[in-house]
Amino acid sequence: MNILISGATGFIGTRLCRQLGEDGHNVSALSRDPASAVRLLPLLRRVSPWDPLISRPPEEAFENIDAVVHLAGESVAGRWNSAKKRAIRESRILGTRHLVAEIESLGAKPKVLVSASAIGYYGDRGEELLDEEAPPGAGFLSEVCQAWEGEAARAEELGLRVVRLRSGIVLGAGGGALATMLPPFKLGLGGPLGSGHQWWSWVHLDDVIGVIVETLEDETLEGPLNLTAPRPLRQEEFARALGQVLGRPALLPAPAWALKLALGEFAGELLASQRVLPRQIQAQGYHFRFGELEPALRQALGR
Repeated sequence: MNILISGATGFIGTRLCRQLGEDGHNVSALSRDPASAVRLLPLLRRVSPWDPLISRPPEEAFENIDAVVHLAGESVAGRWNSAKKRAIRESRILGTRHLVAEIESLGAKPKVLVSASAIGYYGDRGEELLDEEAPPGAGFLSEVCQAWEGEAARAEELGLRVVRLRSGIVLGAGGGALATMLPPFKLGLGGPLGSGHQWWSWVHLDDVIGVIVETLEDETLEGPLNLTAPRPLRQEEFARALGQVLGRPALLPAPAWALKLALGEFAGELLASQRVLPRQIQAQGYHFRFGELEPALRQALGR
């Protein structure tokens, strides 16, 4: 296939590009910095300049393209202030709107759009089991995800098969959630966040890539897909497992008030409970390479 990827130089995008190249696909990219993208990913067939906030991507980027994977978006990690929230919102909603608008203008359109989303769609749901049929929740990130998915779903009206990937906490080497968690744990200062009783739904990077490849190859997959491992854990269990893999104690809780002081509204996402199940992709027969947390952490950390 000829596949066009936005966010190709990100944590997920770089690994996806390399995997698709190894699988024999022709991979092109949309990037704010094409020269850097070429240096990082010399396998790319073509790199087209695109700033998602400003304009539609160039028409020539879509020449002979069969599938689009849209991963671009401002990281949600870090302290949320008004500028950070605006960047999170606009990078996802405006970026996806511009992308779909360009697809609409094409004479020959791609067959499929795989668009990133997140389990933030569900909001803080306590003990509730959440599959793809669950309604959206409340809060800033839920509202962003709903609008983000709504922009992607417009491509369905253009005849594309659209897949919306609601990913959980992605674990892998070299970045993602673990990169921010490791420093305090390595110092023996890690532990539960808040009460630690909230549910955390995680997924290994290998399975993120595996599911994206599956969505490109399986023409029956469409709509929302929960991209989480089959067994979510309470956050205190997650902290305990990470400490065990690192050989460090994980006993020092981070009080909710301290998290809110340090991270603003983003603390609410770390303290939210989301018990998410990947029912749709499992129903299609996908077998998770990492269904248990400890092996996933050991692989990601090289332990």
